[in-house]
Amino acid sequence: MPEESNPLSGLWPLVPSDATDWLLELCGDGVTGFMPPAMPDSAWVLNAMYEHEQGPAEVSYHEYRQARLADGSIRPVGFAGIDLEVGVATGGGLGRAEHPGRGWRRLRWAELAHRTGDPVVPDGLLPSHRCFPSAKRKGSWPLGIVPPTEGSLDRDTWNRLIAVLTEHGPAGPDTSCLAYYNPLMLAAVDFDVLRVQAGRLGDAGILYDNPEAGFSPSNLWAQDCSWVLCTDYDLWATKVAGPPALIEALLNDPEIEAVRLPWAP
Repeated sequence: MPEESNPLSGLWPLVPSDATDWLLELCGDGVTGFMPPAMPDSAWVLNAMYEHEQGPAEVSYHEYRQARLADGSIRPVGFAGIDLEVGVATGGGLGRAEHPGRGWRRLRWAELAHRTGDPVVPDGLLPSHRCFPSAKRKGSWPLGIVPPTEGSLDRDTWNRLIAVLTEHGPAGPDTSCLAYYNPLMLAAVDFDVLRVQAGRLGDAGILYDNPEAGFSPSNLWAQDCSWVLCTDYDLWATKVAGPPALIEALLNDPEIEAVRLPWAP
């Protein structure tokens, strides 16, 4: 994409990939995102899910799809003569997510946990598709619930997280930051050259709409390394590691839903 049509390149220019060296030393491999330990504290910011105002339907995403295939209203997915209609249509997605629109409300993980009896996150696990088994029918979500997507924050949570980080950043909106998109997120995959961009925290909102990636960044961190966040490609949440004041702000924020996981500090 030409630079003049992509304002991201002006606000967040590319920098040498060795900017991630400290993360590699701290976290190990970052192919799906550099996952930091507590620095000295941490919390997991949960991706949003939504429920229709009429509540969850009795029909699951998989049952609905199978019915539409049977009546011919949709065609089977295939490639080169191979039938790809295998497995369960769970209803989950991958990448960026928006509020579904009119008729839908935010469904808190804590509310669904109270309703189903499932823990918010099962002991020893990370926030992922393995959460809330009791809410699903044979692995598929009911049509009335839009589950979290993998690998990216939803837009509303991203915007609020950036606002909280700005309140606690070393220099507020002028805090110098770096952003990393793991190779799996990019249209042009290159595992040898890591994509790192530098900019201001106050300009981080635009990172969400990177035209070369359908995801929020894998990692965003303050240049002084006072905090770092990681959105792993395979998870439904973003880990934020940093000072206790920042973590407490996230845990107590009325818009963000965040939890501590003692087994994943």
